Amino acid sequence: MSFEEGKMQIMPAVDIKNGKCVQLVQGKPGSEQVIIDNPEEVAKKWEDIGAEVVHVIDLDGTIDGKSNLPLIKKIYDNVSVPIQLGGGIRSVEYAGKLLDIGIERVIIGTMGIKHPETISELSDEYDKDRIMISLDSKDSKVVIKGWQEKIDKSPVELSKEFANNGAGSILFTNVDVEGLLGGFYTDPVVDLVKSSPIPVVYSGGVSSIDDLKQLQKTGVKGVVIGSALYKNKIDLKEALNYQDIKL
Repeated sequence: MSFEEGKMQIMPAVDIKNGKCVQLVQGKPGSEQVIIDNPEEVAKKWEDIGAEVVHVIDLDGTIDGKSNLPLIKKIYDNVSVPIQLGGGIRSVEYAGKLLDIGIERVIIGTMGIKHPETISELSDEYDKDRIMISLDSKDSKVVIKGWQEKIDKSPVELSKEFANNGAGSILFTNVDVEGLLGGFYTDPVVDLVKSSPIPVVYSGGVSSIDDLKQLQKTGVKGVVIGSALYKNKIDLKEALNYQDIKL
């Protein structure tokens, strides 16, 4: 699944924790504001409305290192559109297992940043379009380990390294605004898109159709929408009308 020229793909998020679909505030355990049973049915709902890809994050894997593989398989079996999945991918073997069961694209964070050779290894075996590096930013620096540890490099610096190291795309999350439903900061997105030789997908703070209109102008190839969908701030059917990039 490659990114289409001139298209900004709308990606509804299905975050899973303790067997449920949840939405956390800035990724903090215990901050659940949305809790829904049967995440596989939630994913199917987004597909039925028109989503062409579902963005799944395994929060148990991110926070506790526990794999949600049975639930991930259930979600995969329940939808026919591609799944982009991240959270708790801490070994090449586990990433390979996800790709082998049919997950279209895996999102690698801490493992890839600490061990860049894992990105090359996965890219060589499975094709770079299926390997996405996660660059999560707080105070303009990349954070890892569930946003708990900051490293002394910016997303722009790392984007160039990983483009040369086999990553096919970047998931850029601005932790400063994630989950707050207060909009997003344009400049960091524009800076990353302009400097990155590979496609950028944006996540964090998207809370209105106006935000989507602004993101259209940045050149991002995808936008993840989470809390705004679950709190009815954005209607997915309407959001899907803004997939064409307008620079």
